Amino acid sequence: MGFLDRIGESDLSRRGFLGATAAVAAGAALAGCSNKVEETGGETPVESTTVDSMGRDAVTGEWKTGACWHNCGGRCLNKVLVNDGVVIRQKTDDTHEDSVEFPQQRGCVRGRSQRKQVFAEDRLKYPMKRVNWSPENPNRELRGKDSWERISWDEALTYIANEMTRIKDAYGNRAFYLDSWTMNGEYARLFGLFGGFINGWGTCSFGNYTMAPQFVGFSAAGGFGTCNDRFDLENVETFVLIGTNPAWSSAGMPPNILKAARDAGAKFIGVDPVYNETYSMVGATWVPVYPGSDTALLLGVAHSMIAQDDEHGLIDWDFLYKTTLGFDADHMPEGADPDENFRDYLMGTFDGVVKDAEWASKHCGAPAETILELARTIGKDNKVALLTSWATGRTNNSDNFAQLLMTVGAMGGHMGKSGHCTSVTAHNTFANHGPNLVVAGGSGLPGIPNEVNDYVNDVQAWGMCLGEPYNYTGQSNDGVEWQPCDMRTADIHMIFHGGGNRLQSRQAILKGIEAHRAVDFVATATTFFTNDAKYSDIVLPVNTEWEREGGISSGNKEMIIMYDHVVDSLYESQDDQWIVAELGKKLGLDASTLYPFGRKQQLFNMVAGATVANENGLSSSKQVNAFIDDGSGNAENDYETLFTITQEDIDRWGVEGTPQEGRVPLTQFEQDGIYQVPRSRGDNYGFIAFKDFAEDPEANPTEWSVSGKLEIHSQTLADKVNGMGYVDNVKPIPTFIEPVDGHESTFADFDSGVKGEYPFQVVTMHYMGRSHTTFGNIAQLQEAFVSPLMINAADAAEYGIKTGDTVLVTSEFGRTLRSATVTNRIMPGVLGLMHGSWSDYDEENNLDYGGSDNILFGTKTAGQGTTGFNTMIVKIEKSDIELTPDCDKPRRIVEL
Repeated sequence: MGFLDRIGESDLSRRGFLGATAAVAAGAALAGCSNKVEETGGETPVESTTVDSMGRDAVTGEWKTGACWHNCGGRCLNKVLVNDGVVIRQKTDDTHEDSVEFPQQRGCVRGRSQRKQVFAEDRLKYPMKRVNWSPENPNRELRGKDSWERISWDEALTYIANEMTRIKDAYGNRAFYLDSWTMNGEYARLFGLFGGFINGWGTCSFGNYTMAPQFVGFSAAGGFGTCNDRFDLENVETFVLIGTNPAWSSAGMPPNILKAARDAGAKFIGVDPVYNETYSMVGATWVPVYPGSDTALLLGVAHSMIAQDDEHGLIDWDFLYKTTLGFDADHMPEGADPDENFRDYLMGTFDGVVKDAEWASKHCGAPAETILELARTIGKDNKVALLTSWATGRTNNSDNFAQLLMTVGAMGGHMGKSGHCTSVTAHNTFANHGPNLVVAGGSGLPGIPNEVNDYVNDVQAWGMCLGEPYNYTGQSNDGVEWQPCDMRTADIHMIFHGGGNRLQSRQAILKGIEAHRAVDFVATATTFFTNDAKYSDIVLPVNTEWEREGGISSGNKEMIIMYDHVVDSLYESQDDQWIVAELGKKLGLDASTLYPFGRKQQLFNMVAGATVANENGLSSSKQVNAFIDDGSGNAENDYETLFTITQEDIDRWGVEGTPQEGRVPLTQFEQDGIYQVPRSRGDNYGFIAFKDFAEDPEANPTEWSVSGKLEIHSQTLADKVNGMGYVDNVKPIPTFIEPVDGHESTFADFDSGVKGEYPFQVVTMHYMGRSHTTFGNIAQLQEAFVSPLMINAADAAEYGIKTGDTVLVTSEFGRTLRSATVTNRIMPGVLGLMHGSWSDYDEENNLDYGGSDNILFGTKTAGQGTTGFNTMIVKIEKSDIELTPDCDKPRRIVEL
């Protein structure tokens, strides 16, 4: 029975129908269905005979551009119909006809559910205080258990200001901790001007790509600039995708880029513990591997390329020797021990262990013949795109993986030419690297430094709050300069959360709860009753982007979006900048330093400063950091002013500015809400990563290594990682380091094959129904995407588990329940748990009913201080507990 047929024959609730149609919308977007082009500006009638989603007859209204601001990598065009201050309906990009060359920037199910989030019944409505909290008697142990009472904004801000002043006077500014999300936001300005704070830093997104690429010559942090332009990917013959799933994690343009390559004739291989939606969409051949075993796999591939080179001619020796250092004893960096070369390591010269396909198979789970065949596929005579995502770096002991990926790509010569690339590619740059073609200006706000200049790794933050030592590495603000590890302690008395959901989205929730109950004072400014808010003393309700002045966002290098003020702030919620300014007044801080001008002027500055690549193209094909590129890496005349702004525009906006001439009138940008650079195959905006470097590495050295070459042997990387103090076993060349809680750890004795106490690996995945934890409270999405525990059919049979059964998942740190889905799309020995499900923790029974991945994780880390929450070892058992579906659970509505 088809999906639509099933809807027709089911007695669905109205909410259920909305959830079902959300799933249909997702499928339509990935299948390439486009939106009909309609007029988007002004008072636009809605020609429909149906009722709107408010249950009323369809009405006229004004289409506005509504922000889609979440961290999914899409940030697509989101249009909302507003009538008399009420949002009636949503649609997405119809500003031009859709095509592969000039695609519409269409939203996914998350963006199409934005209205459900903005007007959610569980929005925080008023400033709140825990009933049993007072400055004199905080009753810390009641955090997370206490009831709440409504207070005024003045009371709330006074409480916070008084506690900040008391704590600073008694303990100094190192007594304040702001998590890694908060320190990137508005509240860092406040605490910075107040004298500073200890802030969090982490590898939640990049994983071990935070450092590795920038020291071996591969890229800036994150691996940006290593992939070719999207049109060149249509020249690829075979894609080898390692741990990628943009159909779920970045469901804007990226899946359609892969679809266009498939339609052009490319074949796909998916290397992953799970046969996911992206692999299914492109018809990929699946190579199942255990979570965190990617290094072992590629070592086996590298050995197999050497072993089969005489017969099949797999290695591009000319490219390898011209562009790299460290592959063999004859091509080492100056001063390096020639015995510490990569080839001899593969052959077992160092340790007596040959890293061949048979060895790799034991550690990664892929058959040896499959590894040999993969090596032949990656050979130099095939046009190959070797693409991986950040997920492969979010496992402990994967520090050498980026370097190894670069090495295997260089062995095949898959860099610097059309139809070939080797890349870490994810988020809004997935499969489409190169300089940004359109770049917004800056807000104009001056920065406010953090005078304390002290950092704690996300994984160690809760321990720091409990008095445990942490590794201070002196990370600079640009994330590049480090100093050797200095073990420090801190006397934390206040935790402040500003947005995000740190106590849910990072590992070690249970230790985090303990930390929150240990400090004097916890305050949170947020929109929903998240875990951060739940374990606080004072909670401030923050409004959403739809309720603010407007702003700029971008989902890929080819476009920028300007979103509007859609509705007035709901209830008593306020903008973060208003909160910072008002709290600053109570602290006696200079308001003109915090915010010398308001959001309207900030937005105007971004618009007025926007530039666009000239139509004759860009003069440089050098490697760039496409994620943050502002055009500075190219000749100044490559970019021109984007928007024409008249004095009438400036007067209408009520801002300070100067008229200017540009490519597009500001009024057009305001109406469309988007500017997208028109593209076509063969245009002047193409990008081939490493092109200049590959053609002449001496004249065009890579900027990311000491030598200017790709360093297969990098003493700099080894010294940096080992110097951070988490490990001391990272070598200058890529080697196999047994992963913390990897496949090997599921055995009591690996060599004999005897399983241990925790016989399964759980792999956590970004989920279509959420962006990290955002949208994790929206019933519409919870019903459409049920966030199951995936279990292989053979494992399910052994444990007597059927689809729909409740399964108890237990690690050494916590326990959580989830409904099972039995499938052969996940390999045996591995469980799939969707990242970001909100915890529903029962302290009395030490049991989570929410399927929360981070309940299972503790504070183990390695290498660069990795947030290694992509895999953990666990045990499972069938449970008799009947779970309430997430969509039917009561919302987290605070009764006041």
